[in-house]
Amino acid sequence: MEQIVAKISSTFRNQFEKKPKLYRSPGRVNLIGEHTDYNAGFVLPAAIDKMIVFAINENSNNCSRVYAHDLNESYEFSINELKKSPKGWPNYLMGVVDQFVKSGKTIGGFDCVFGGNIPIGAGMSSSAAIEAGLAMALNELFKLNMEKLPLVELARRAENEFVGVQCGIMDQFINLFGRDNQVLLLDCRSLEHNYYPFDKDHMYIVLCDTRVRRALASSEYNIRKDQCEKAVQILSQFDRSIKSLR
Repeated sequence: MEQIVAKISSTFRNQFEKKPKLYRSPGRVNLIGEHTDYNAGFVLPAAIDKMIVFAINENSNNCSRVYAHDLNESYEFSINELKKSPKGWPNYLMGVVDQFVKSGKTIGGFDCVFGGNIPIGAGMSSSAAIEAGLAMALNELFKLNMEKLPLVELARRAENEFVGVQCGIMDQFINLFGRDNQVLLLDCRSLEHNYYPFDKDHMYIVLCDTRVRRALASSEYNIRKDQCEKAVQILSQFDRSIKSLR
């Protein structure tokens, strides 16, 4: 991981000729609860040691320059004129900026290089790592003084409203609330949560990469959520207390 940090930091210095501030944003695994977070259910995720590294700093204008190290692609956008990009990946970053602006926060222009070792499209929440990681970085960079939970909710809205994926809150939540050697039991209705120890000396989680990649925004993810909401509508005709599939 230190090699990744050094590489991202060096790339930033070469690209923008200044010193960056560095942030790390973890991926996650989920042990219990699939498609339950957007149904107000329970999940048991854990943050992992694979992560996205951000090298970032302010610039002197309202134009932000971002470089996706792993894709070798760059993108520029104006804070005052955010438009969805056909490239796809810039939308996760612009979505976060968009939510800060909508929240009435003052965001200036910034330069950013990011990259890491979370497999893209492997279900380990690389998108949430980008969103929550940038939210955390901008919160500190521009001294916005937001607490972790509002940042979680902001990062989720970025994916819902700008990217267009109607995800639940689990991925962004574990990203900012995860702890070393612990799993987190999250009630996605109340957001109450408890930590439980995970003894890495005696227990192991084995992850198998199938190499099958998915793109949530173009998959049936949103369709599944719509189907769940339709089921709630039907069930609520017989019992008005039913508000979710929980």
